[in-house]
Formats: sequence, structure tokens, C-alpha cells
Amino acid sequence: MKHAFPLAVVIALASAGAALADDDCRRPMAEWQSREAVTAQVAQMGITADRIQIDDGCYEIRGRDGAGNQVELTLDPASLALLDLDIRFRPGADPSQYLPGARGQAAPAPQAPVDNPLITPGTVPQVGGN
Repeated sequence: MKHAFPLAVVIALASAGAALADDDCRRPMAEWQSREAVTAQVAQMGITADRIQIDDGCYEIRGRDGAGNQVELTLDPASLALLDLDIRFRPGADPSQYLPGARGQAAPAPQAPVDNPLITPGTVPQVGGN
């Protein structure tokens, strides 16, 4: 009985690890989109595909975005839904195009300073009543 608990823990951890490691796409090949559809989908995302391959039943694409950053993505073969995206940004690159809602946002308008009788611009703040 002393060995039953550690054995149960090992079995539970092993099965949890197997579930987490399951990153395969499990779609019948009859449902798969063509490579041309994959290329069109990737181009619509602003990426030029250099290589398309199949790994674990998923489409894996390597290419470059419009700014020249290296991009690797994984697509579901049937729906072409984006499953994974890895980007190697060039030095000085702007990652905002990959952040939801970041495109087209204007910079916040500068606000006028709040009138505060304790703080006058260009002077040292005065502390205390004297």
C-alpha cells in the first residue's frame, strides 16, 4: 500500500504530460485545403512563404513578413486557422503589427498640465507652510 500513492502520482503526471504534448492536427486528408490555398492565406496575412511543409498533420510555413522579419507559423490543414506564430524580429523592427488593435491607433493627445498651486513650472516645490 505504501507504493500505491507514488505509483498513482507517476501515472497521473505521465498522462498529463502526454496530453500536453499532443500538438498534432487530426483532420482527415479529405478536409485539407490545398497548398495554393495555404499560400493565398499566408499572403493575405502579409507573409511571403519560402517553405511549406507538413509536420504532425499541420501545415508549417516559413517565410518573411513585409518588414523582412523571419516568420514561422502553423496552420490547421482544414480551416487554415493559425495555431502557432513565431517571429524573429530584425533589430529596430516594429512589432505593433502583430499586436491586436495596435494598427491604426493614433498616439494619445498631449494633455495640458493640471493647475496646482503647490507646483509651479520652473521652480522648486515648496514643502511645509513656511
